[in-house]
Amino acid sequence: MPPRLNIVVPVKRVIDFAIKPRINASKNAIETNGVKFSLNPFCEIAVEEAVRLRESSKDLVESITLVSAGSAKAQDTLRSGLALGADKATLIEIPAIDDSKSLELEPLAVAKLLKAFVKKSNANLVIMGKQAIDDDSNQTGQMLAGLLNWSQATNASKVTVDEASGVVTVSREVDGGTETLSAPLPLVITTDLRLNTPRYTKLQDIMKAKKKKTEKVSPEDLGVDISSRLEILSLSEPPKRTGGGKVDSVDALIGKLKELGAI
Repeated sequence: MPPRLNIVVPVKRVIDFAIKPRINASKNAIETNGVKFSLNPFCEIAVEEAVRLRESSKDLVESITLVSAGSAKAQDTLRSGLALGADKATLIEIPAIDDSKSLELEPLAVAKLLKAFVKKSNANLVIMGKQAIDDDSNQTGQMLAGLLNWSQATNASKVTVDEASGVVTVSREVDGGTETLSAPLPLVITTDLRLNTPRYTKLQDIMKAKKKKTEKVSPEDLGVDISSRLEILSLSEPPKRTGGGKVDSVDALIGKLKELGAI
């Protein structure tokens, strides 16, 4: 009989999707002071999918473990995931570089941390958001699969598991249609927006989440170097769009396009 699913779901604390990001005064990062944070929407979908897999069959899933890498404030993000139905959570606490800000992790560093955690957890399935809405890198899942030497199915819009064989089938949207992949465990899946709609969190679930097991580890505990390899020199907002104009004839339109260098 195939092994039961031991699922790890990485989650990230990001600026709330309803907030318009602003560049800080130094022009080298997004302003985070006084800004509302929440669970990354793609990560929320990943947690929901893990919970739905468990609900689909009482014998399919053994455990659902959340993991997040960030400051101590990321514990609120983990509690949000626990309230959705995950069993336990681990915070990989990132040291602060000053009194107010933690080190910003690059996708490769996150993938290395997750690799070490997945190995430590004896997981056989990772379900994670395809990207975070703050940096939109869409790299960590692919890097993690490569580091683990596991199969991967990205941008999933449907996930099914054959309990008899342990084979996971994933549908993903591609240009012009849908692609369907099948792979045995272990596997890394990254989730797209159309995979599911996360459930509304009830007050009683929020209260239960406070009693669920959580722990903290450090990058040193996992034996991972998280030193930055990239430096952001500057950030700038895109130029504001100007209003369009009207022309009286086709000849005038062509002349205007030539003037603008469009033709």
